[in-house]
Amino acid sequence: MVNVGLWVRVRARPGREKDLAEFLTSARAVVEEEPDTVAWFAVQLDESTFAIFGAFPDDAARRAHLVGGVGKALADKGPELLREPPSIEYADVLASKLRNT
Repeated sequence: MVNVGLWVRVRARPGREKDLAEFLTSARAVVEEEPDTVAWFAVQLDESTFAIFGAFPDDAARRAHLVGGVGKALADKGPELLREPPSIEYADVLASKLRNT
């Protein structure tokens, strides 16, 4: 069941767009190890703006994700890759459809 989510928007420093895209792509392997992360997406919105959306069964799982591997890596690499601190928005999921692929 999915009840809560996170929307994290990040903007790459000029010239670091490819590096940020590669970082987000590689983060999938870390998220695979999080049993309570029901869904996770890294997307590119424009040349320098990216976002991560994650879905979780409850707030405890959402908090665990935030302090987990990707959050730590982003905190470490952020000053090097990001134009500004990430914008983190908490969401309540009203409806969802998930399908195994």
